[in-house]
Amino acid sequence: MSNISARLAQELNAKEQQVLAATALLDEGATVPFIARYRKEVTGGLDDSQLRLLEQRLGYLRELEERRTFILNTIAEQGKLSDPLALDINNAQSKTELEDLYLPYKPKRRTKGQIAIEAGLEPLADALFANDSLVPENLAADFINVDKGIADTKAALDGAKFILMERFAEDAKLLAKFRRHIQQNGQLEATVISGKEETGSKYRDYFEHHETLAKIPSHRALAMLRARNEGILQLAINPEPEVDDPQQFCAQMIADHYQLNISTANASKWLMTIVQWAWKVKLALHLENEFLGALRERAETGAIDVFAKNLKDLLMAAPAGPKVTMGIDPGLRTGCKVAVVDATGKLLATNTIFPHAPQNHWEKSLRTLEQVCRQYKVELIAIGNGTASRESDKLAAELLKIASELKLNKIMVSEAGASVYSASEFAANEFPDLDVSLRGAVSIARRLQDPLAELVKIEPKSIGVGQYQHDVSQSQLGQSLTSVVEDCVNSVGVDVNTASAPLLTRVSGLNKTLATNIIKYRDEHGSFTNRSQLKKVERLGPKAFEQAAGFLRIVNGKDPLDGSAVHPEAYPVVKQICEVKQVPVSNLIGNTELLNKLVANDFTNEKFGLPTVTDILKELDKPGRDPRPEFKTATFKAGVEKINDLKVGMILEGVVSNVANFGAFVDVGVHQDGLVHISAITNKFISDPREVVKAGDIVKVKVTEVDAARKRISFTMRLDDETHHAPKTQQTTTSLKKPSSTKAANKPKSKRDAGNAAMGNAFAEAFAKLKK
Repeated sequence: MSNISARLAQELNAKEQQVLAATALLDEGATVPFIARYRKEVTGGLDDSQLRLLEQRLGYLRELEERRTFILNTIAEQGKLSDPLALDINNAQSKTELEDLYLPYKPKRRTKGQIAIEAGLEPLADALFANDSLVPENLAADFINVDKGIADTKAALDGAKFILMERFAEDAKLLAKFRRHIQQNGQLEATVISGKEETGSKYRDYFEHHETLAKIPSHRALAMLRARNEGILQLAINPEPEVDDPQQFCAQMIADHYQLNISTANASKWLMTIVQWAWKVKLALHLENEFLGALRERAETGAIDVFAKNLKDLLMAAPAGPKVTMGIDPGLRTGCKVAVVDATGKLLATNTIFPHAPQNHWEKSLRTLEQVCRQYKVELIAIGNGTASRESDKLAAELLKIASELKLNKIMVSEAGASVYSASEFAANEFPDLDVSLRGAVSIARRLQDPLAELVKIEPKSIGVGQYQHDVSQSQLGQSLTSVVEDCVNSVGVDVNTASAPLLTRVSGLNKTLATNIIKYRDEHGSFTNRSQLKKVERLGPKAFEQAAGFLRIVNGKDPLDGSAVHPEAYPVVKQICEVKQVPVSNLIGNTELLNKLVANDFTNEKFGLPTVTDILKELDKPGRDPRPEFKTATFKAGVEKINDLKVGMILEGVVSNVANFGAFVDVGVHQDGLVHISAITNKFISDPREVVKAGDIVKVKVTEVDAARKRISFTMRLDDETHHAPKTQQTTTSLKKPSSTKAANKPKSKRDAGNAAMGNAFAEAFAKLKK
């Protein structure tokens, strides 16, 4: 554990004692949100990001140590564990390095090299390897043995060749040397498979593409890997693009590694043939597969990171709040589904109207909506942004005019995942007698009131804010997104008397069973009036209570502290403050003037240190504060409803729907999101679009290019930009004809890598399909 903790401390830029303390808490079953919020003294203030990384890396490093122990024991049992080898194994920092060292000793099926060794040809291989002045055929004649299958000198030399080839291929230091070189200099080369040009037209940007391996962004890597899997592209790793013959270059690297003096004399020519074959047959294929695998892993990690960040932004979007809301799930032939929910999200009424073609019951639909709004005192109208959304937005705008005294507000809401919720087991249990299509309208209404509370009911992968999400490791993606949801829910806190089972499930320390039991207790005994009642819930023991209590809020309960983020275990600190200042808790909460005069150090003790007391004072000042931003809405431009309505130079207001490494997608109400490339987001250089924008932000953009045929829209947020020329595309940034010096061709033309100058066609089409 000491090796692991020391390494983690270095990676986290923390002290080893902090790592050991956090590890102990995790091993005891504590959750990251709980540790980050309520165990700051123990961990020395490690935040949730550090704790998430620690949790992830801890698993990897423990597996690494287990594997290290197994390999040491296995080689020792073979009687081949030397002190230098043991030292190398103990110093290995990755699983790859560990497996390289283990490779020569790893039990495997009989190879040609092993068969040759068994036939007694290893001395021949050793002699020729050590002395290139020997004549191979003359020496090989002494090893002819028909009984052992060595019929002539050629068979003997072939056996020696196989021995040396395998020895080269299993040399951990040689493999490490090649890895370093390829990592620094290697290129990925993509070529279209003959006859697949038309079938794979969406990948045409990569039909003859080469790019420095270390600089390929995740979206392009995943696009090329998908194209390879679909049989459109061939991918290869060029280990040294600066030379005319990379094969010969790599063979020379092997010769240099073993200090072989390759000449034309005697065994030299034979040795050079072996070196060439060792690279071509053994090492090249092994390393290419390894680097393509590493590229996929790196790209998946990048894509998952993008998805996680976008999901967090979406979940932490501003809630409209507890207001009576009408949700409209727009449609044409099947009509618009309407649902009204009260301030707590309880369903009040449903209806279906047919204002659009082919029925065109516009006036009738208006009267129906007006009647519903007056009857239930509707305050907000949430309109799904799918098919017929702009037409439905017009209907709502007219409703606002004829019922102006109701002071209604209309907002366009993303309906991504609403259909998934509608068909889910939870929705079926909640609304067993409600049509599936109407359930979607309920979800649209509720997600305007509180995006977090509603979106937790949907599998994160179905919300649709990721890039190439189906091409990445689903288990790794699921784990990452689950962590995001958990962090968001616990950051905001949960009203235990109104929360749904899916929302309660995400609370620190709770699971599906405990969430169900809380709701069952609530149904049988009425609303919780204090946090202590949670201990009466079936199977909710002391550990679960400790983990969950601080994140579960009881609004207007018997104890004012139960509505705050102050943990019950810290109530004695508040009691001490009240005694010192001689005021009741109710007079302390929200009393900024009094709280500002308190000195946190005056109330610390052995159990509660300065970080906890400081947090308590902040929470008492603004109890149950919501970390989410203030609710704002975007106004789409009237008359701009489809892509053909867009004109270059238009300035529009829109909502950021998704953020990728290369830019941000913005919805301006034309059923097709447009791209603001990273270079067009701001006038200053940024390496990540999230430095300026995030999903859910309301922004102003200028149209710079419209390609209706391919459903491509380009925007700029630099409103002073000229719009007479379009942004460069991938095809203009990557040479389609390989130049003589590929390194020079791939050199960035500015601070930003030229390869990142545009989005790949494949991702744009995949994202459009995902949104649909």
